[in-house]
Amino acid sequence: MLTIKNLQVSTEGKEILKGVDLEIKAGQTHAIMGQNGSGKTTLAKIIAGQQEGFLVQGRISFLGKNLLQMEPEERAKAGIFMAFQSPIEIPGLALASFLTSSLNEISKSRGERPLDPMDFSDLAKEEAAFLGLKQEFLARGVNEGFSGGERKKNEIFQMRVLRPLLSILDEIDSGLDVDSLKKVAQAINESRTRENSFLIITHYQRILNYIKPDFVHVMVGGRIARSGGAELALEIEEKGYGHLS
Repeated sequence: MLTIKNLQVSTEGKEILKGVDLEIKAGQTHAIMGQNGSGKTTLAKIIAGQQEGFLVQGRISFLGKNLLQMEPEERAKAGIFMAFQSPIEIPGLALASFLTSSLNEISKSRGERPLDPMDFSDLAKEEAAFLGLKQEFLARGVNEGFSGGERKKNEIFQMRVLRPLLSILDEIDSGLDVDSLKKVAQAINESRTRENSFLIITHYQRILNYIKPDFVHVMVGGRIARSGGAELALEIEEKGYGHLS
């Protein structure tokens, strides 16, 4: 599904990613762990299409297409979704309207009919209730008046509605209490199929107690220093990142 070869990224003369190789196949869940400044979020941004200000070299392909030649909206239509580390507020743009337009654009790009407004409303209300988001939030501006935890739940809510092929979840666990973390993890687990994939970016092992990844990668200094199974996250929890430097 996603193949990254020798990805090098720099900005203002500073090298951030130093030759990253990664392959994610359909049906797989990968986790990337690492300290602040290790390059995790930069990697996520480049995949999603936030390339402004970066010098990018290497190759990224998604479903056989050259991702680096696609605009962010083209990537979204192709099936890439990113849950942001710090979701922004968009006053005046109702969440329901934003999602309706997004879903219809994706359907249009795939040659599918748009979802009937009543069916969309039922879907949105069901997913919001599942995640514990108040129905009134659907009429508010995107993230307007949402708490930090509600913004993270809203990211997963959008993912559940849009049903992307590749979901990049950047520190989706930050700011969540234990109950909210369990609910978000449940929503992610119930979204996993043989056709879609997940890339979970996190500092800590705790979310991986609830979402078992197929592969764990540890980034150190702009490179993937180690890759392994779920047991690698437990090793990091026990020993920290220092022994990989």
